[in-house]
Order: sequence, then structure tokens, then C-alpha cells
Amino acid sequence: MEPDLTLLRELVEGTPILSTHPGRGVPEEWICQVEAMLGPLPPSYRWWLTEYGSGTLGGAGIATIAPPNLRVYADDDLTAPWRLADGLLCFYAEPDCGDSYHFVHPGHRSPGSVASAEWPVVRRDVFGDEEPFAESFAGFLSISVARAAGLGDGPTPALARLWRSTPGVLLPNGVMIYGPQIITERNETYEVDDYAPHWVLIGDDSGGGGLFMRRHGRDRASVHHLDFGAISSDTVAASEKVADDLLVWLRGGAAIPGRQSTLGQ
Repeated sequence: MEPDLTLLRELVEGTPILSTHPGRGVPEEWICQVEAMLGPLPPSYRWWLTEYGSGTLGGAGIATIAPPNLRVYADDDLTAPWRLADGLLCFYAEPDCGDSYHFVHPGHRSPGSVASAEWPVVRRDVFGDEEPFAESFAGFLSISVARAAGLGDGPTPALARLWRSTPGVLLPNGVMIYGPQIITERNETYEVDDYAPHWVLIGDDSGGGGLFMRRHGRDRASVHHLDFGAISSDTVAASEKVADDLLVWLRGGAAIPGRQSTLGQ
């Protein structure tokens, strides 16, 4: 799914492992100069550059765009010669010679990969081995924050797939799927671990109802809907199943039978 920039801002400005400078974005002219060299930058990374310009993750800098008169000398500039090799563009490296993270340039994607303006991200370890990490820069930040918070890639496989693209979703009908910046707080607020320990609250309908998925077992893919006031293991298990596949449901508009959007009322 395409990154939700509103929720991405919440993620960036609400987590202690990210340090940014709001309002000190890179000028559009500089971005266009770099795009003339590299092609259109992935939208969520471009948004990051225009909003913050630079920043750090876990104390290590994320590549930026330096002033034109300093670009040739700036090691943190996205166009530094060492960053681009074999179709991979390095934009972040962990501290102390840790893993590095690279955009896959559109011209070097695998045959049959899904077409998107976003650039996938791969992780390369110190031995040079690579593995897919995220589907976008927003997903890179989302998974990084999730892992730092002890959430792994996500509490369910479906949520992990979503977070690899975006830190949550807010749809026009009011359905919201939480990102790593908020999911723990929401589960604590509604005491899900106490009342329904085999379930995780993954979102809500903006009208008093929660969306739940099983933490364990054979069925970790279906999504269930239940009013917050009725949470228990038995009631969630017997609640209305609204989807067999989270991402397919979201792409189709995430309809909940008998519910209408409360937004704007």
C-alpha cells in the first residue's frame, strides 16, 4: 500500500529513536537537481527531505541533499559517489559498522516486481549478503521503529506486511490500522492483554469498535470487529469476521457491515 504521510509524520515525530529538524527541509530546487541525476525520488523519502531535510535513526544519519556548492565534499549527500553501486543506493548505515540500507533503483528491480513510485529497501550485512527489508522509505522507518519497540516486524504477519509499506492506514470511512507508534498504547488503554490475551487490537472504526487479529494459532490472517465495551477472549472469538486478508480488505475500502463512517458527522 502507498504510505500514509499523516501517520508517517506521527511516527517520525513521536518516537525517540528518530531525531529530526521540522521546518528545515531541503529546497525543491536542490531535490530537482538530484532527481535529474537519479530519476524521481521515492515519494515518502522525498517527503522526508522536504519536511525535515536531515535526521538520524538510532544516532546514525540518514542521507540528505547538501547545498550545491558543498555537495561534492559532503559524505552525507545522497549523490556521494560511494552510495550508488550495482543499482543500489545506500541511504543509511547503522552505527559501529553495522548493516547498511539501500534503495533498489527502479532500473534494477526484479522481473515481475510490483510497479510503484516507491523504491524497495534492501539490507546488506557486513559480509555483503542482502535481504529485502521494506517496500518503501516509510516502511523502512516503520519496521525500524517496530523493532526498536520490541514489536519485531509486527505482531501478526499481515500487519508486518503492511508496516513494510506504511506505518498504518487511515481510510476515508474512518477505519484506522495502527502503526508501531501507537499500537502498544492502544492495546494497553483497552487492556487487551488482560481481557483477550490471545488477540491483538490492530485498529478501530472511529466509532467505538475495535479491529482484532489472533496473535497465535492457525488463523492469524482474519480480521474481527467488536465494540470496545465487550472485549473478552470469548466475545472476540465470536465476533464478526470482516476480512480473511487484511491487505485485500484495506485495498477494497475496508467495509464493515452495518457500519457507516462517523467522519464529518
